[in-house]
Amino acid sequence: MTDENARHRPEEDAARLGLVVVGEAAALQSGDEAALDASVENIRETIEDLIDEPLTPRQEEVVERLASAGGTLTAGLSGALAAQTGRPVEDVLEGAARSIVWQERLAADRDRDRAAVDEAAGTEHREVEPEQRRVSDDQRQRSGEDTRRDAGHGDDGRVGAEEPEDRRHRRDER
Repeated sequence: MTDENARHRPEEDAARLGLVVVGEAAALQSGDEAALDASVENIRETIEDLIDEPLTPRQEEVVERLASAGGTLTAGLSGALAAQTGRPVEDVLEGAARSIVWQERLAADRDRDRAAVDEAAGTEHREVEPEQRRVSDDQRQRSGEDTRRDAGHGDDGRVGAEEPEDRRHRRDER
């Protein structure tokens, strides 16, 4: 991730990706080759801006195909919604784009409100470091295991520990 993007919130990045997908859907709906080419280039540029480290050629291809598939899915769903409501597909896609922007703005407002409350309380709102986040996730998982054990779901704390052996074996095979 570049220094410029280091200050982007995850919601901003998600909104950018969402808009790229809607752009791909609009290009697919238009059937215009130039629009499709521009959309593919937009996907590449956006991904390049958002990544921390260079992707391998295979990773780039997979991510581009995922974005393209998202655009295809969005185009199909937008077309179906447009047909069902009697509205033009362009209006449906425009509504999707507006919704993405609106959601990102709401998230930004919540972040600003939280920062203002923290500042008023004399504390600093900061992003949790990845290592702290992992430890917190581990603690949450252990807490869940303790809760299941305390709830009496078997002697060893696992849900289903008292289920019949053949049933447990079939579940474990999946």
